[in-house]
Amino acid sequence: MCGIMGYIGYRDARNILIDGLKRLEYRGYDSSGIAIFDGKKLRIARAVGKIAALESLLEKENIKGSMGIGHTRWATHGRPTENNAHPHLVNGVAVVHNGIIENYSELKNELTKKGSIFKSETDTEVISHLIGANLQNDVNLFESVLLAIKRLEGAFAIAVISEKEREYFVVAKNFSPLIIGIGEGENFVASDIPALLPYTRRVIMLSENELAKIYKDRVEIYNISGEKKTEIEIKLIDMSPAVAEKEGHKHFMHKEIFESPKVFADTMLGRIDRERGEFLSEEISLDPNKLNRIVIVACGTSYHAGLLGKYYFEQISKIPAEAEFASEFRYRNPVLKENDLAIFISQSGETADTLGALKDIKEKGIRTLAVCNVMNSSIARMADDVIYTRAGIEIGVASTKAFIAQVEVLLMLAISFASKKRILSNEHRKIFVNEFYRMPFLLKETLSTESYIKDVASRFVRSKDFIYLGRGINFPVALEGALKLKEISYIHAEGYAAGEMKHGPIALIDEDVPVLVIANRGSNLKKIISNILEAKSRGGILIGIITKGDEETRRLLDFAIEVEETDEFFQPFVNSLPLQLLAYHIADMKGTDVDQPRNLAKSVTVE
Repeated sequence: MCGIMGYIGYRDARNILIDGLKRLEYRGYDSSGIAIFDGKKLRIARAVGKIAALESLLEKENIKGSMGIGHTRWATHGRPTENNAHPHLVNGVAVVHNGIIENYSELKNELTKKGSIFKSETDTEVISHLIGANLQNDVNLFESVLLAIKRLEGAFAIAVISEKEREYFVVAKNFSPLIIGIGEGENFVASDIPALLPYTRRVIMLSENELAKIYKDRVEIYNISGEKKTEIEIKLIDMSPAVAEKEGHKHFMHKEIFESPKVFADTMLGRIDRERGEFLSEEISLDPNKLNRIVIVACGTSYHAGLLGKYYFEQISKIPAEAEFASEFRYRNPVLKENDLAIFISQSGETADTLGALKDIKEKGIRTLAVCNVMNSSIARMADDVIYTRAGIEIGVASTKAFIAQVEVLLMLAISFASKKRILSNEHRKIFVNEFYRMPFLLKETLSTESYIKDVASRFVRSKDFIYLGRGINFPVALEGALKLKEISYIHAEGYAAGEMKHGPIALIDEDVPVLVIANRGSNLKKIISNILEAKSRGGILIGIITKGDEETRRLLDFAIEVEETDEFFQPFVNSLPLQLLAYHIADMKGTDVDQPRNLAKSVTVE
């Protein structure tokens, strides 16, 4: 949701805070601000809009100091205005916050009755008033923060700096990400690793309900009871700052689409025994023979990956499976049985609804498995088992390469379960192994169609609506393609199961509504061709993703994007990249902000 950056050391805090916030801007870009202690008092600067607006403001302000905190915001409580921007300053204490305080209304009413005057519409300002009131009672900064967070309900990560404390600032977290970076004579905090990479690769991952005092030469960590931890684990992050740069691409999204072949190879590395045809044998000890059902829980793009997982588990493993929206699943009191397996998919590992559902299900004693991209994230730590997707840092808000890796992991898991159940023939085992090793090359070939896709995109920049159709395993791919177009181009797009078109959606089709049909060779091609003819007879403009060399299907379409032929279970990989590129080029030609689309943030850490 929002991005937090903090620094204490010997350098100018302003430059480090701004640099870190730029690297976190994908988490939120409605407004931003910094608070710096200049040795005498806290200096605050806040601006509406992207970090560039804050930079312009700071060019006119002489704010200097070696300790400070910063924030880039994705609005939840309160509109994007200067008053609602963080940090919030009350009684000499400044607070930045990521998350939602669920009981802020009750706390605000209580504080107002005691004389507090609120200047914003945010839930965050409640934290500032709570801590500021404690400081006025001669309680030190750490104790003031500790007392305040004990009263907070919800998910949060906060950083707090005070004019009364020159030696350290305080951070705390509960179900929102916060990472401490360890330097030499300086220390950092951030919501995500990219902000820290130019300065250090040594990090501490704060756990739930932990606080830390951040000094320039040390870090002290405490639990919610105020007890100091005697042992602190420092991890070494094995990545360079270059992974968070565009490397010649116009946008991060474009770069990340083109990283998909490498990501596919990295995700399967060491996980396939080519000789024996075994998958994930070293990572998962689950016995599929004891599984009653698999429930997949996720949001957004990860939910679409989950729909593909449902298909894989049922078709390959012969295990009943369901895919559920986390936001709905956790509130409907679902019926779960002892031998069910719940799989939670999240790129960030911090998605609030998915994390909440995981917490609820664990309390019921159900076995849980996380599929996520970020090591030591909240979901990864909480689940009984975890499979990391190894997609690397994904900066673009619209997920691309992470989706490919999620689907790949689910396919490997389904094959692994089928092998353990002894229902996978040697012939199918060989096909799967060969297709996995072919796929990085097939994805590279698919990306070579970009110039044609760009030409197709140019024809539809002014479209107002789009329909995406798919059958069987390609129905979730159609949903994901429509989502990509909506997210970054702001064109209304809907994905449908092609067989359902005549049950309502066909009424939308005319010469102004392009219809994109996924029509690879395979078991559903004849049915899809019937849907193409139905749309064509209503005047629809037909764009198709087809198998290379399929001239018969090509003749029925206005535009045909050719992809490599592959086994049906692998079609989602070669089909997803053209849909991502089509959405990307339409959005780029429209001039929208591809990497940071309006109203969206990369990691949704609030409900």
